[in-house]
Amino acid sequence: MKRRDFIQNVGMGVMLPGLFKNIPITAFSNVGAVGNIGEDHVLVVVELNGGNDGLNTVIPLEKFVDYQRMRPNIAIPEKGVLSLSGFDKVGLHPSMRGMQSLFNDGKLSIVQGVGYANPNFSHFRSTDIWNTASDADTYLPTGWIGRFLTKTHPNYPNNYPNQQFPDPLAMQIGNFITPAFQGIVNLMGIAVNSNLDFYGLNEMFPNGAPNSKAGNQLRFIREVSVQANAYAKVVQKAASMNPKQLTYPSQNPLANQLRVVSKLIAGGLKTKIYFVTLDGFDTHSDQTDKGNPSGGNHASLLGKVSDAIKIFMDDLKQLGVSKRVTGLTFSEFGRRIKSNDSNGTDHGTSAPMFVFGDLVNPSVIGKTPDLITKDDNLELQYDFRSVYGSVLKDWFCVSKADLDDTLLKTLTTLPVMLPQACGGPLATEPVLNTALFNNYPNPFREATTLSFNSKGGLARIQVFDNAGHTVVTPVEGEYAAGQHEVLLNTQAFQTGMYYARFQNRDVQQVIKLVKL
Repeated sequence: MKRRDFIQNVGMGVMLPGLFKNIPITAFSNVGAVGNIGEDHVLVVVELNGGNDGLNTVIPLEKFVDYQRMRPNIAIPEKGVLSLSGFDKVGLHPSMRGMQSLFNDGKLSIVQGVGYANPNFSHFRSTDIWNTASDADTYLPTGWIGRFLTKTHPNYPNNYPNQQFPDPLAMQIGNFITPAFQGIVNLMGIAVNSNLDFYGLNEMFPNGAPNSKAGNQLRFIREVSVQANAYAKVVQKAASMNPKQLTYPSQNPLANQLRVVSKLIAGGLKTKIYFVTLDGFDTHSDQTDKGNPSGGNHASLLGKVSDAIKIFMDDLKQLGVSKRVTGLTFSEFGRRIKSNDSNGTDHGTSAPMFVFGDLVNPSVIGKTPDLITKDDNLELQYDFRSVYGSVLKDWFCVSKADLDDTLLKTLTTLPVMLPQACGGPLATEPVLNTALFNNYPNPFREATTLSFNSKGGLARIQVFDNAGHTVVTPVEGEYAAGQHEVLLNTQAFQTGMYYARFQNRDVQQVIKLVKL
């Protein structure tokens, strides 16, 4: 096994039980030379592991009759849905009062219909796609965060930590490290558990490593373990500052992880990216209590997410560091539109993402999803990499060239952040997408004309079938500002419903196409 293959397997939680006696391997880090990063900005990535049911998270009030009909046993009662100030088309699950408060206070952005083309419903593969930011048919050996940090800090591990960069760039709170941290050569972050314990490996073999293949791997792990031990000192120093924190809810693993993140940020650690997780979202059965759709397993999970993020933001505010922090949530996929007979939901396509912080654009981006579809799946509105790219561009102030290198393609971005996050003018009103894309005729038989208004620069139109598979990309290239029309020949299309997604700078819109 190559060193790179070995370290990737370790990074995904693979253990060698006989060799390491079940001690988690969490000692990896990478930092280097400075790049285009927003001064003092921090990103917290929250993974909801298992495939969160987005339709019971952000509830489609605008299409509530269809919602109830598709989910007779688990639909949240309309009177219990939490309202969002200024947005009456959707609401939040009744367990999410903390997130409701953040939205109404202007500190939460909701992006609807996030996923990727040609979806994969395997937990492992879909999680890999989200962590590496790959296409569905491409396997990448690097993670999106790892590529970003490699781009901005290319010289690790030589002479690190040092005076200019004494702190780890990325940190996962947990016993295993996310593949999203995998850089071009090295893993770019360290992992500690919520008690801030580091796991030392050198003491386990005082007589040296055996002269064997396994011994070579052990020596390599010792090298990176020594690197992490160097960072342990600065992490523990930040924790020892012991800022006066708010009381976080007990029996909430996500809150416990975010408590550590808040402590380290307030303690002066300059780590740029934190990664935290909450498991349990694979709700095939018993998603809700029978007879009480507002209660049950999913309600408990959403309550933990909402409570944890709310207390985290409140804590950061009272510690005086909230303007430095933005966070986002993701889950590897959503769930089907229809509930199943086991009071649950099965693996589906797109789902909402949340972006939270003092400088987010407080809005609902995207339209209320259609609930009457051929294959029981929600349509794709936004590529998840557009959300990643939006945060990198408008929070870390990454240049377009570096953004393209990090995401390995040019993607349009979304207005999830306010302009002043990267020094732009103050925004007095939320930044919202405007209707710039339509087609005629619709329905159609042999052809339809796609009409779009470009702001200049890259424009892309993709057409998807009901299952989320890419059918054709009729527009992809540089278009001058102004109105444009492209004829789409649909003679080869089968009769049915399709979706066309238009992307141009900060605009992404989805329209429905009907082939007769």
